[in-house]
Amino acid sequence: MDVVKLFHEVADRVPAYRAFLAEHHIDPQQVTTFQDFVGLPMTTKDGYTRRHPLPDLCRDGVIGDIVAVSSGSTGEPSFWPRSASDERVIAARFEEIFRDSFHARERRTLAVVCFALGSWVGGLFTLNCCRHLAELGYPITVVAPGSDKREILRVIPELAPHFDQVVLLGYPPFLKNIVDSGLPWSGWNLKLVTAGEVFSEEWRTLVAARAGIDDPLRGIASLYGTADAGVLGNETPLSVQIRRFLAERPATARELFGEPRLPTLVQYDPEVRFFEEHQSTLLFSGDNGIPLIRYHIADEGGVIPYERMLEFVRDHGLEPTAPGLERPFVYVFGRSHFTVSYYGANVYPENIAVGLEQPEVSALVTGKFVLEVVEDAGRDRRLTVTVELAQGEKPSQETADIVGRSVLEQLLRLNSEFGHYVPQAQQPPVVRLRETGDAEYFPPGAKHRYTR
Repeated sequence: MDVVKLFHEVADRVPAYRAFLAEHHIDPQQVTTFQDFVGLPMTTKDGYTRRHPLPDLCRDGVIGDIVAVSSGSTGEPSFWPRSASDERVIAARFEEIFRDSFHARERRTLAVVCFALGSWVGGLFTLNCCRHLAELGYPITVVAPGSDKREILRVIPELAPHFDQVVLLGYPPFLKNIVDSGLPWSGWNLKLVTAGEVFSEEWRTLVAARAGIDDPLRGIASLYGTADAGVLGNETPLSVQIRRFLAERPATARELFGEPRLPTLVQYDPEVRFFEEHQSTLLFSGDNGIPLIRYHIADEGGVIPYERMLEFVRDHGLEPTAPGLERPFVYVFGRSHFTVSYYGANVYPENIAVGLEQPEVSALVTGKFVLEVVEDAGRDRRLTVTVELAQGEKPSQETADIVGRSVLEQLLRLNSEFGHYVPQAQQPPVVRLRETGDAEYFPPGAKHRYTR
C-alpha cells in the first residue's frame, strides 16, 4: 500500500481529516516520504471519529450506501458507513479461506451466517461478502438465520444434504454451542469461520473432533476484524500450523509474543491494509467507508514479517509444511481491560479457557465463564471463575473440584507470572457453577463478557 498517496487523498477529500491536520498544525504538502507519514499523529475513536459529524468523516462528506453499528465495550453506539467497494476488498479475505482452506471452487458449499443480523456489523457484512464470492463463480449458496439457534438447527438439516460441505460463520462460543447440539455434522463435511474472540488451540481441537473435522489446520479459520474497518486479516493453514506449534511451547510463544497467553495469529495483505506497532498496540491505515490514517484501535498485538516468522519457528524446531501466502503476520491479544489483576499478576481469559477445554472438563461445561476477583467475608480477595454448565448438568462440588483443578493446572502452565506472584495458598480459584442460560451470568442471546 502506498500510504503516502492514501494520506494525500484522505487529506484532500475527507473534511474531518483536514480539520484534524489543521488542529495539529500539519501542512499536508510537507508529508512526502514514508518517514513523514509515520511521524503523523495517531487518530483514535475519542480523538477523531467521535469528534466530527458522520458525513465529515467520509470521502467528500458523503455517507456510504450502508451503515453498520457497533457498541464496543462502552455500550455507546458508533456508526461505520460502508460501500460495495469496501465489501469487495474484504471479500478477498473470505475468498482466501474458502479457496485455500475449504476448496470451495470445487465443492458445492452451503454458507450459514450465524452472526447477529440487523444493524450490527457482523451478519449483513458476512452475508454480502459470501454473495460476492458467488458472483465470482464460486458454487456457494448462502442462508442467513443469524444468531437464532432454533432457526439454525431447523434449516441446516433441510439444506445440508444438497451440498458437498457446510460452512458455519459466527462467534466461537456460539458456533461451539451449535456444534454441541448433536446434529450429524460428520456427514455434512462441516467447516467453521470465526471472528470476534481469541480462542485456544485446545478449543480448535475439541470443536474439530465434535464437528467431525479431520484437518483442524484447514477446517476452522478465524478472521481478525473490527467494526471500524471490516476484516483486516485471516488465518491461513500456515498461520494455524505455527500457532498450534507455539501452543504446545508456552515459553517459545512468550519469547515471540512477549505475553503468557496465545494471541490470534493471522496473515494480512499489505496492499490493502498497513499495520504499525505503538507501545505493544496496533495502528492501521486503510481505505474504508470512513478512511482511516494511523488509526489506533487499542488492540494489543504486533506485526511480524513473513521471513522473520519462518526463521523463528525453524530455529525452534518447526519446518512449516502447510500452505500460506508470503505475507506478513499480525498477532492480536485483544484489549488489556479484559484481564483481571490478582496479587499483581495479570490473569487472562485465554488462560482460563484452556482449563475448561481439557478432556476431563469439556463435556461438563459449555466453555463460557466469567472471571473476576471477589472479596470474601474476611475481606480477602479471591480469583473467582463462574462457569456455565453443559445442558442437563447440575452444580455439584465434584464438578467444581474437577474444573478448579484443571483451571489451576493450566494457569500455572501458561502464566508464569501467576505462579511467581500469587501465594500458593491463594492460587486455587473459587469455582462457581451455573446452569445453562443463567440469567445473571449467561443470559441467552446477549454478547458474552468474560470478565467483570
